[in-house]
Formats: sequence, C-alpha cells, structure tokens
Amino acid sequence: MVDFNIATVLTPEIAMAALALILLAIGLLIPAGARKGMMPLTAFSLIGVLSYTLFDFFHGSKALFLGGLYYHDQFAVYFKVLFLAAALLVVLSSGGYIQKLANHRGEFYSLILTATLGMMLMAGAGELISMYVGLELMTISFYILVAYLADDARSSEAGIKYLVLGATSSAILLYGVSLIYGLTGSTQYTEIVSGLGATLTPASFLATVFLLAGLGFKISLVPFHLWAPDIYEGAPTPVTAFLAIASKAAAFAVLIRVYLLMMNSQAFSSTGQTLLVVLAALTMIIGNLIAIPQTNIKRLMAFSSVAQAGYIMVGIIAASVAGVKGVLFYAMIYVFANMGAFAVATHVSEMQGSDQIKDFAGLARRSPLAAVVMTTSLLSLAGIPPLAGFVGKFYLFSAVMDQGYTAIAYIGFVMSMVSVYYYLSVVKVMFLGEGEGLPDVPVHGAVKFTMVFTMLITLAIGIYPTPLAQMAIAAAQSLIN
Repeated sequence: MVDFNIATVLTPEIAMAALALILLAIGLLIPAGARKGMMPLTAFSLIGVLSYTLFDFFHGSKALFLGGLYYHDQFAVYFKVLFLAAALLVVLSSGGYIQKLANHRGEFYSLILTATLGMMLMAGAGELISMYVGLELMTISFYILVAYLADDARSSEAGIKYLVLGATSSAILLYGVSLIYGLTGSTQYTEIVSGLGATLTPASFLATVFLLAGLGFKISLVPFHLWAPDIYEGAPTPVTAFLAIASKAAAFAVLIRVYLLMMNSQAFSSTGQTLLVVLAALTMIIGNLIAIPQTNIKRLMAFSSVAQAGYIMVGIIAASVAGVKGVLFYAMIYVFANMGAFAVATHVSEMQGSDQIKDFAGLARRSPLAAVVMTTSLLSLAGIPPLAGFVGKFYLFSAVMDQGYTAIAYIGFVMSMVSVYYYLSVVKVMFLGEGEGLPDVPVHGAVKFTMVFTMLITLAIGIYPTPLAQMAIAAAQSLIN
C-alpha cells in the first residue's frame, strides 16, 4: 500500500457531499413548481460521479491513508460503483412518484445522496469508528426518507419504528466496538487481528455476537429481520427500493471486510464461522417461507430481501477469493433485478394508489412492458437460467461447497426452489388475472428507461457474465491479497 493525495482518492466522496449540499440549497431556494428539474440534475450528477468511479476502479491504485483509517482499493471502489448505480436507478424511477407528493419540499434527492455518501464511507472504512460514522450518516438519512410521507400514517409509523429499532441496533453495535477496543486497544481492523490473540475468551465471543447483531440488523438477517416488512410497506416505494438494495450491500461490505480481516483470527475463526452458518440457514429458510402468504408486494419483497441476504451470507462463509467474488457478483446483479421489480411496483403504486398483489391483475394487458420487466426481475431473484440470478447463485454455492460446507449449499438450493412459488404467484396474477376495472398503466420517460435498462442488464449478465465476474475477482483479490 502507498500513500496518495487525499483529495484524489476521496474525489467521489467529496463530490457526493458537495452535490448533496447544492441540491439541498436548490430545493430550499427555488419555488415548488420549478423543482421538476431536480430529478434530471441529480441523475446527471450521479452519472458523472459514477463514470469517474468506474475509471478509478480500472486505473486507480491501492492505498491506505489517514493513518490506516480509510482504504482505497478495488473492493471499496466496486461497492462505490454499486451504491452509485443503485442511487441513479432509484432517482430515475422516482421522478413522477415524488413530484406528485403534496409535501414535496425538494430535499428528497439530497437525502438520497447523503445516504449514498454514508454507504461509500462504510465500504472504505479501515477501522470501526469511521465505519460507524458512515453507517450513522446512511441510517439518519433513511430515518427521514422512510417517514417522508408526512400525511401518511403508515409512513410516519414506519419512520418511528425504524428510528427506535435502528437506534437500538446502533447501541448494540457500539457495545461490540467498545468490547473490541477494550480487548485490543485499537479500532483498526489490521491491529485488532493481532491484538485478539489465539484464545477465544467470553469477552471476545460476546464482542463477536454484538458486532454480528448490529450488522445483522442492517442486513435483515434472522432473527434481526422483524423490522423489514413494516418499514418496507410504510416507506415511499422508491425509498423501500433503496433501503432493500443499497443499505444491505453497504452492511455486507463492512461484514466482509471485518470478517476476513478481523474475525478470521484464530480466536474468532471457528466461532464466527459457526455463527454465520446458523444465521445464513435461518435467514434463507424463514425469509422464503414467510414470503409465501404475503398479499402486499412490498412485504413480499421485504421477505424476499431477507432470503437474498441469506444467499449472500453463503459466500462470506466460504472465506475465499471465490466466495467474496460470488458475494460481489451477486450483490451487483441483485441491484438490477431488485430495482427492476421496484421500478414496476413504484409505477403501479403511483398510477393505481395500491401495493396489493391482487391489483397487479391483468398487468400484462394493461402494461405489457411493466409485466415483462417484473417477470424477468422476479425470475432472476429466483435463480432461473439464463438470467443473472442463476449465475450469481452458482458462484455462491460452488464457492462454499469447495470449502466443504455442502449442507448450507443444499439448504440454499432447496430454498431457491421454494422462492419460485411465490415469485410465480405474482407472475400468475399479472398474466392470468382479469384486472377488470383497473386502469391502464402506461410507461414512459425515465421510468421506462429504468425498466428496460435493468431488464437488459439482467439478461445480458446472465448470458455473458464474464466482464462483471472479472471485476468481482479483481475486487476480491484486492481485499484478500
């Protein structure tokens, strides 16, 4: 590792902070009728930062700076690309939805950027305190976004629930951090490994549990998942999409780095591995089974995201380059598959004022594009070939089986088949339901672009996964080597 000019390596973060402040000022200064231009301004800004970050991934160098507080490696930059892509897709799909809100005050897009900035800080953090600062920046932004519908009782309730539960999980995480600091005298990942020693003590075991619990809440691992369905249902649909996709990926970025650099010491290896196996199995089983009876599309996607977190955990259990590659690959394709589904859900909610699955009846007739995009996205999440989800699950399960953990891979196989049932139940309603009395759902503009783009990417990666797989391998090697 080498030292770099801080302004150079932190260009995406600095740009995001500046853009968030600029958008906030614009939203406060311009009249409500002129705020329609904020969506394209935000989108073009994100495209610029995303382009720079992609260039940085292929041409940047590995660096550790600020005394070891922050990493600049391909692993961190890969996740920054993921967060920016997710933010861009959310912004593009939310324009019409947000503009129709009576209480739209212009700060929505600024909050999206601050949440993204927090995620980027989490991915690059080299020690626990800076990681926590990024996590809180992300979480506080989401507290406001979840409760953004001030006149909607469900949104206000979801915001209060998320605030209380999020504060509790933060306290649990901080207690684990304090135990780690007390045991090792440091919060830096690399120094913690040497400070833990070779013997597992009750205090170090407790620290492991508290760290996993704090991060498990953000990831929606069972048994820390109970907040997800209510918050997902009550929040504005674009916020639900961002919460389900990007915030989960940010917590995984931290968990991977913490687990492989810190928990992979002799004192933590067997205990941490066992805990992760149990959590992954419970998350896949419970998430998929509870998704089956859901009648609200956002609640169904909430439990689907719980199950997806279990699949991603499988790659972390492998604790290898192949396992991390599988996690990174799956996290990226999850962005596009999930965003496609949520773009349709957002548009249907905007046009019909309903999130109930029964109100998707006849969508194939009323909006063929939306129905096809939703079907493609759901089948990819289920892991049906030749879509990207199949390739992602193949990478995850093959990596963990190579390390001898066949039982958890078999659980993943079975639960993937279970998920086909409830995903296809939505498809059945769209294609076989009558939908009498329900309006047509025309798709146009940025929303149409988002739907088509996510569907094409999901198909393209499933048919030709090599470019993304090579990026994932490079990022995994930069972390482990």
